[in-house]
Amino acid sequence: MRIDSEANTESLNVWYEELLVGMLWRDATGKLGFQYDNDWLTDGFSISQQLPLSQTIYEPAENKANQFFVNLLPEAGARIHIVRDLKITNSDFELLKAIGGECAGALSILPIDENPKKIPNYKLLSDEEFKLLLLRKGNTKGFTAEKDKPRLSLAGAQDKSPIFFDGKCYYLPEDAAPSTHILKFEIEGYRHVPAYEYFLAKLASTIDLPTVNSTFKKFEDIQYLLVERYDRINSDENIQRLHQEDFCQALGVSYEKKYQLGGGPSFSDCYQLIQSISTQPIVDTENLLKWQIFNYLAGNSDGHAKNLALLYDTNMQVTLAPFYDLVCTRAIARIDTKLAMSIGDEFNPSSVSIKHWKQLAGSCDVRYQYLIKLIEQMAETIIENVNIVKDRFEQDNGAYPALQRVQQVVVKQCRKVISMLKI
Repeated sequence: MRIDSEANTESLNVWYEELLVGMLWRDATGKLGFQYDNDWLTDGFSISQQLPLSQTIYEPAENKANQFFVNLLPEAGARIHIVRDLKITNSDFELLKAIGGECAGALSILPIDENPKKIPNYKLLSDEEFKLLLLRKGNTKGFTAEKDKPRLSLAGAQDKSPIFFDGKCYYLPEDAAPSTHILKFEIEGYRHVPAYEYFLAKLASTIDLPTVNSTFKKFEDIQYLLVERYDRINSDENIQRLHQEDFCQALGVSYEKKYQLGGGPSFSDCYQLIQSISTQPIVDTENLLKWQIFNYLAGNSDGHAKNLALLYDTNMQVTLAPFYDLVCTRAIARIDTKLAMSIGDEFNPSSVSIKHWKQLAGSCDVRYQYLIKLIEQMAETIIENVNIVKDRFEQDNGAYPALQRVQQVVVKQCRKVISMLKI
C-alpha cells in the first residue's frame, strides 16, 4: 500500500461495506491516484473497467483514478451549491473527503483515520424538516450534529439528495449510512421537470424499456420525484449496496466530456462496451438500442454517457442498469435541442433521416431492417399510449396542463418518423 508522510491529510480510504478496497491520494496538482489494498487483491473485484484488479499503482499523472472517482461527484451548479454550503475548497479531493461516504454504487470514501460504522444511523425528519430539505434542494446543513453530518454525493448537474424511505417516513442518512431512494427537486425556472421525468418513465414502460421505479409526489405545493435506488437491496435486516459505474467511468471519460460533441462517447462506443462485457448481451444491446430510439421519439436530447450505467450484482455479473433521467428536454424552452449522442453523424433531431439510421445500424453491426422495424413499432406503441399515460397521471395528481407540451412534442415526432419510414 502506498503511504507517504502526508498520508493523514492527503489520503483517503476507499471501502466496500467494512472491507478496505484501497487508498486514494492527491498529488501537488490535485490529481488523484489509487492503489488496491493487498487483502482486497485476494478476494475483491475491479471497481472499474478502467482500474483492473492488480498491484499496479494508478498514478495521478495517468488520470485513470481521477476519471473514476471524480465522476462520483456532483457537477456544475449542484457542485457549487455544496461547496458554498459546506464552506470547503472547490477541489475534487476535498469534496470526496466531505461527501464521499454515500455515493452511486457500493463504495464509501472516508478520511484515513475513520472506519465505516457497523450500525448505520438515520435521523427521522419531521414534516417541517422535510419541507425545509425540499426548499433547500438537499442542503442538509444543521439537520444533525457535526460528528454525524451526512456525507452524501450523487453525480450530475441537478440538485438531488439520497434519502432513507420506509414507505411512510423520510430519514436522513447520518455520516456514511446507505440510502434507499433519491429525492429529485424542482429546478429553478423549470419546476415541471419532476413531472416530465415521471411522465416519460411511465411512457417508456409501455415499450418495455426498463427504467428506475419512481413516484411523482407533492408536499404542500412543492413537487418532487422519489426514485428508488437500483443499486441498493433493502431487506428487513440491512441495506446492501450494489456496485455500479456509469459509462463515463467505464470508458475513462471525464464528466466534462459526457456529451459526444464535447469529445465524449458516441452511441456505438456505448453499444460496443455493453456488447463486450454484459453477461446478457442480447437483452442489454436491444434495450440500449431502444433507449436511443426512445430518446429520439420522446424528445429527450440529453441522453449522454453519464445517463447510462453498468450494474454489478452480488456475484459480480455485469448488466445494463435501468434507465434514468428521461426528460422531454425539447418541451422545455431555452434548452439546447442537439442530441447528446448523434444518430449516424446527425445531431439535429429534426434532420435525422433514413440515411442516419443506416449509419447507426452499420456502426453497431445491427441489421438495418431489424432496426427500422423496431423504430416503427416503438413509434406506433408510443402514440397509442401517450394519452393513456397522461390521463393516468392526471387521475392521480389532478389536471396538469404543462404535460400537453410534452404530449405534443412526442406525438409530432412519432408521426413524423412513421411517415418517414413509409416513404
